Amino acid sequence: MPRGRYSLHDPHDHAPLGEEHFQCAPGPSGWRYVAQRTSPSGDHTGSVDLTLDELGRPLRVELHASSWQVRGAALDGVTWVRTDPTGEHATEGNVRAHSFTGASPAFLVAVSRLLRLEPGAGAVRVRLVAFTDPVLAPLTLDQSWALLDRAGHATDTGPLVVDEYQVSEVDTGEVRTVHIAGDVVLAAPGIELEHLESPPSSFAA
Repeated sequence: MPRGRYSLHDPHDHAPLGEEHFQCAPGPSGWRYVAQRTSPSGDHTGSVDLTLDELGRPLRVELHASSWQVRGAALDGVTWVRTDPTGEHATEGNVRAHSFTGASPAFLVAVSRLLRLEPGAGAVRVRLVAFTDPVLAPLTLDQSWALLDRAGHATDTGPLVVDEYQVSEVDTGEVRTVHIAGDVVLAAPGIELEHLESPPSSFAA
């Protein structure tokens, strides 16, 4: 069960945004990721709880940030309920999309698991609902994912297979490179893996 810490920063000006302390593991239903988020000063700012089924679809997602809460799942596309800080008002949303995304590295693993790309197979377009900081506002967007390379690296605990993805924002044309090993993001714009207590888990085929 990988357990570790990501540091998060603005990918444009590199301003620190805080840290995400996580643990994740494959399980009977698919894969689960839980994390607590902190500010640069160390204050608690939110949490992430994401469960995927064996096909990579979101069985359950629960996010907390700035006293806002979102709960969602794959249902008629994706469906969610967003609750305000007072807890008095809840807004339901539904979009014909493939999955969710957001600031957490967990969502990069989730989309890669959903698409299951092979090197050189070409880019695949995917529609996602992003929950944006700081108040988890929903935003529907399209991305293009391509698996550029899959390489094995020798480590003290055995070979580590690293996938290099090219992720493009369809609306803006912005392109970024994401490196994922199993269920851990090794590097991506705005994300650095600072600490990992055990090797990434590998998914069954």
